[in-house]
Amino acid sequence: MKKNQNQNPYLERLFNGLIKENPVLVLMLGMCPALAVSTSASNGLGMGLSTTAVLIVSNIVISLLRKLIPDEVRLPAFIVVVATLVTIVELVTQAYLPALYAALGIYIPLIVVNCIILGRAEAYASKNGPDVSAFDGLGMGLGFTFALTLAGLIRELIGAGTIFGNQVLPESVEPIGIFVKAPGAFMVFALIIIVQNALGIRTRQRQLVEDGCTGMCATCKISCATGEAVQKARDEKKRMEEEARAAAIAAAKAAKEAKEREKAAQAAAAAAGAAKEGKEVQQ
Repeated sequence: MKKNQNQNPYLERLFNGLIKENPVLVLMLGMCPALAVSTSASNGLGMGLSTTAVLIVSNIVISLLRKLIPDEVRLPAFIVVVATLVTIVELVTQAYLPALYAALGIYIPLIVVNCIILGRAEAYASKNGPDVSAFDGLGMGLGFTFALTLAGLIRELIGAGTIFGNQVLPESVEPIGIFVKAPGAFMVFALIIIVQNALGIRTRQRQLVEDGCTGMCATCKISCATGEAVQKARDEKKRMEEEARAAAIAAAKAAKEAKEREKAAQAAAAAAGAAKEGKEVQQ
């Protein structure tokens, strides 16, 4: 997973959230709201944009406060920041988008404990500046929004024959109602991931599997929290292998030299013995 040193860091963060580490389709985070609210494209879009707004602002705030928050209380502090922002989003949605608020229901306040938001706060915003953290939140939010809207589009089209509430399929076509229910959510997300894998889209998870990841995180000694950690571990392993190879070559060379010195010493001893015997004969 080598990075282009000349790549724009802001564009890299956007691409990372949309494709390489899409929170839903790659990292499988935030699946509870993704499965529950993606019954229609409008619900998926609304939930995605709400989460995106919280992600961007929370990343900026946490990045600005990262040097002031003690490590011992960083997670409670992150939750307080996120909860404040979610409350604002909930009140705004309730005031100006009552239909969306009614459709999303309990899943708006549950944004507080969405592992995408807390994960980015812990893994990225608390370690980087506010500018790249904002783009990291934007990229992750857009990736979340894209996944929910796409799934909602497919489920709404097949399950109700509509797109964004507008009738698309002719009345003669009978919608498949299971797609707007819970089983349909699993089927649609599985289909999207199958297509993604079939297209060979390069993601961090695919790289981990190709590098030998077995999914046994509890017994794994390599941190997969970030792509940088994986790359660092890979580089460290390669460095250690090269050092071991160099040490083996040096040891073999030293052993060869020692053997040659031993032979030379034996030859010298034999020559000295022969010379001593020659002197004794002469005497």
